[in-house]
Amino acid sequence: MIEYHQPVFRPPAEANSIIIQVSIGCSFNKCSFCSMYETKSFRVRDTKDIFEEIDTLSIYEDTRRVFLADGDALTCDTSFLLDILKKLKSAFSKLQRVSAYASPYNLLEKSLEDLKLLREHGLSLVYYGMESGNQELLKYISKPMSQSKIVEGLDKACEANIKTSVTVILGLGGKNLTTQHIKDSAKVINECKHINYLSTLQLGLSDSKEDDFFKRFEKKNQEFIFCTDEDMLDEQKRFIELINPKKSIIFRSNHASNALPLKGTLPKDKYTLLEVLDMALDDDSMLRPKFLRAF
Repeated sequence: MIEYHQPVFRPPAEANSIIIQVSIGCSFNKCSFCSMYETKSFRVRDTKDIFEEIDTLSIYEDTRRVFLADGDALTCDTSFLLDILKKLKSAFSKLQRVSAYASPYNLLEKSLEDLKLLREHGLSLVYYGMESGNQELLKYISKPMSQSKIVEGLDKACEANIKTSVTVILGLGGKNLTTQHIKDSAKVINECKHINYLSTLQLGLSDSKEDDFFKRFEKKNQEFIFCTDEDMLDEQKRFIELINPKKSIIFRSNHASNALPLKGTLPKDKYTLLEVLDMALDDDSMLRPKFLRAF
């Protein structure tokens, strides 16, 4: 029996994956909106314990996907991750994909050679929380990163042949920063060599995070005013309108926070998605009830 260090989070697309906790918590853990790992202190787990869990889980012979938890497993030493990847390959003969969360800092810290080695041994997808492409807004949420550095990291993963799934949070700048947030987020996406997957979430704050989140805006002389569902759908519409990627991107808004689940390929399905958004803006009965949503 595997005893996970709770709580455990994984992306929607990893619902059928085996989850291996190679680390506990998040090495950064400063984002003002995020309460996922606030009860955990970051640490990398012992290889021996991880190997024992992999051996226990190897009874699931048809396993094709494994997700490496917790918050940003890519922060672990490359040699450590290579040992894990080799063990997974030996334990699961049908393994097709190993994925993990990656922070913007992880991709910058890892060398291209390290990323290529990880890809060669099975790491094929990373989930990247960009949140916004606006540099000032990223400072407000205590996740500072320039546009050029975001593009550099994502392009490095692309060059290593590691697929990327990038997340943008609707409503993150509130009503006052909505224009900058959406314009710059689309700009970053368009500048990247190739992003494989793109998704949007709607902002949600836990009680434990609200005060700190608001205070950081106030320190910048900015009042944060929450966006309504209508505001966020309008943000999503403007975002999709501005997306003109160098290569096709699979787009999803299937996270539980979203008022309106969407899926398609950009730019091919752009106008179909925009039509659905227009209908939802005219008819709120299309929206997911709020009691069924979670961030």
